Amino acid sequence: MKNNEFEHHDCTGCRGHHGGRKGSRLASFIPNLFRHDHHGGFHEDDEDGGGDRDKILMVGSPNVGKSALFNRLTKTYATVSNYPGTTVALSAGRMKLAGREYTVVDTPGMYTLLSITDEERVTRKILLEGDYDVILHVIEAKNLRRMLTFTLQLIEAGLPVILVLNIMDEAVGAGLDIDTETLSQRLGIPVIPTISISGKGVKELKQEIARYTHNGRTLHVDYGVAIERAARELTELMPATALTPRSEALLVLQEDKDMLGVVTSLQSDKAQEVFELINNLKRKLENPVNYYLAMGRQRRSEQLLGGIIKHGEITAKNIREKIDGILISPLTGIPVLALVLYFGFYKFVGVFGAGTVVDFLEGHLFETYLTPFINDTTQKLIPWKVLQDLIAFEYGVLTLGVRYAVAIILPIVGAYFLLFSVVEDSGYLPRLSLLIDRIFKKIGLSGRAVIPMTLGFGCGTMATMVTRTLESKKERVIATVLLALAIPCSAQLGVIFALTAQMPGVLVTWIGVTILMFLMIGYLTARLLPGEEPQFFIELPPLRMPTLANIWVKTSTRMRWYFKEILPLFLLASVIIWAGKLTKLFDLALWLLEFPTKAIGLPAEAAQALLYGFFRRDYGVAGLYDIQQGGLLTGNELAVATITLTLFLPCIAQFLVMMKERGTKTALVIAAFVFPFAFLVGGIVHFLLNSLGISL
Repeated sequence: MKNNEFEHHDCTGCRGHHGGRKGSRLASFIPNLFRHDHHGGFHEDDEDGGGDRDKILMVGSPNVGKSALFNRLTKTYATVSNYPGTTVALSAGRMKLAGREYTVVDTPGMYTLLSITDEERVTRKILLEGDYDVILHVIEAKNLRRMLTFTLQLIEAGLPVILVLNIMDEAVGAGLDIDTETLSQRLGIPVIPTISISGKGVKELKQEIARYTHNGRTLHVDYGVAIERAARELTELMPATALTPRSEALLVLQEDKDMLGVVTSLQSDKAQEVFELINNLKRKLENPVNYYLAMGRQRRSEQLLGGIIKHGEITAKNIREKIDGILISPLTGIPVLALVLYFGFYKFVGVFGAGTVVDFLEGHLFETYLTPFINDTTQKLIPWKVLQDLIAFEYGVLTLGVRYAVAIILPIVGAYFLLFSVVEDSGYLPRLSLLIDRIFKKIGLSGRAVIPMTLGFGCGTMATMVTRTLESKKERVIATVLLALAIPCSAQLGVIFALTAQMPGVLVTWIGVTILMFLMIGYLTARLLPGEEPQFFIELPPLRMPTLANIWVKTSTRMRWYFKEILPLFLLASVIIWAGKLTKLFDLALWLLEFPTKAIGLPAEAAQALLYGFFRRDYGVAGLYDIQQGGLLTGNELAVATITLTLFLPCIAQFLVMMKERGTKTALVIAAFVFPFAFLVGGIVHFLLNSLGISL
C-alpha cells in the first residue's frame, strides 16, 4: 500500500465531524426509538447511562441482506419509528459487546450519496447529521466490483466505515475468491466477510465493531482538472455536516437539490456565485458531472481491486440462473405467479385463514360461548340500555369490535403476513418486479411499485405510506389512486375468498372486474397526469430457501404491529357507530346510502357494510360476511357487492394517510372520483348479468 493513497483528515478541524452528536437532531431522535431488550420487548433507557450508548448505522443497496444482518446483531426485526417529519420507517435495536451497549439503526437502501427517492434522502440526511460511531456498509460480495464505488464515496467523505461483504456463500458458489485482508489494507478500513442468513462471520464483525477506532483518513479519487478545480472553489461555502467539505461540494456540482438548498440558504449572498460556477463547469464538460464522478470512482475501484478477486470453479450457478430465467420470463413467470396467488392467497389466506380459522374462532368460539356470555353478563351488571349497547349486543365494542378484530381479521392478517414473509425471504419479490415491469409501464408505474402494491394486499394504509419509495410524483399519485380503488387489504381479500369459495363464478367475476378496473384506471391516469415515463432498475438478491427463524421474527413483529394498530381502530369504529346510532346520524347516513345501494340491485342491508367499510375496509367486508351468512345475497348480488365494496372508498385511516402524503386537495379529488365510480361499476355489472341472463 502506497503512502500517498490516502489523505489524512483531521477530525478536530472538521466542524463537528464524527464527534458531533451533541446537539445533532439525530441525537435526540435515536434514543426515542423503541428500545430493544433481548426478550423481544422494547423499553426506556436504563438509568445507568443507556442514552449514551454508541450508535451503529447500517447502509447499503436494497436486497444485500442488511435486514438479516440486523437480525443477527440485535436479535430483533422491528420497524420501530418514522424518521422525524416523514413516514419513512427505520429499524433500531440494541446490541451489547464487551460490556458496551450499542444502538443499531437499519436505514433504507441507497446506491449513492446522490439520493433520488424520499427513503434515500432520509438515509443521506442521517449520514449528514453524523450521530453515529460506526457505519456498516453492507454489500453483496459477488457484486463487489460494482458496489465498491459507494464504499469509496463513503470513505472519500471521511466517514467511519466498516465494509461488510455479505452473502459470501453466493460469491464462493460463483467461483470468486476475495482477498479481504489485502482489500482492507488498500482501503484503509476493516473488511469483514459474512453470511447473514447462517450467521457466519457475524462474531468477527462484532469483534471488529468493539475495537473499531476511526483514523480520520479519506481516500482521494481524481475526477479531472475541471471538476477538481470547481470542487476546491466550492469547499469554503459548504455547511458543517459529517461529510468532508469536498464531498459536499461534489454533491452541489451534481446539482443535488437538497444540498443546493442548504448552501444557497446559508450563503444567500453567494448563491449566484455557486450557480455560475456550476454552469461554467457544465459548459466545459461534454457529459453530466455525475458521469465523470461515476467513471472516476469506477476507475479507482478497478485499481484497488487489482489482484483482489480470483476466479475459480463455479459450483452453484446453473440451477439458480435457470430458476431466475423461469421467474423473470413472462412465458413461464406468469404461470408461476398464478400458482403463488392460487396456493398462497386463495388456498392459504382465503380458504385456511379466512375459512377454517375464522369458522372456528368466530363461528364456534365467539358465537357459541363468548358473545352470549358477554351479552348476558352486560345485561345483568349494567341496567342502562345505552351503556349495554356500547359494550355488547349488535354494535358493542366487545361483541362487534373485538369479535371482528380477533375472530375475523386477526387470522386473515396473520396468514397474509406469514405468506408475505416467506415470499420476501425467498427473494421472489424483486423477480416479480422485473416480471411485471413491462405491464406496469403501461399504467405509468415501474416494477418498483410491486412493493407498495403487494403490501396493499396486507394493509392499504401502510402501502400508501410506502409509495414514498417511488421516484416521481406522477408514480406516487397513480399508485395512491390504485391502492384506494382496486387493491383489497388482506382481511378484505380473505373474507371475499371465504364468501366466494363455494361460488367460483362469483370469484372469477370479482377478480376479472377488479383487474380490469386496475388496468383501465391506471392507463387513463397515466395518460392524463403530466410527467416522464418511469425508469426502473433493481438489485436481484440470490434466491434462497426461507429460514424458519427469519419467517417467525418478521411475521410475529408485523402481527404485533398490526394488531396493536387495528384493535384500537375497531374499538373506535364501534364507538362511532354506537354514537351514530344514538344520535341518529348513522341512520341518516345509512338512509342516504340505501338509494345507490338499491339502484345497483343490492338489498338495503348492504348499505351498512359499505358504511362500515369507510371506518375500516375489513370492517365493511366483515359486515358483508354477516349478511351473506344470513342468506340475504344471491350469487349475482354477491358479485356486485364484493366488486362495489372493493372499489369503494378506502378506510378512514388510509384516507388520512392519503391526505398527509398527497395533500388534502388530491385526497379529496381521489375520494370524489372513487365514491361514484364504485357504484357505477357495480351498476354496470348488475345490468350486464341480468341482461345476459347469467346466474352466478
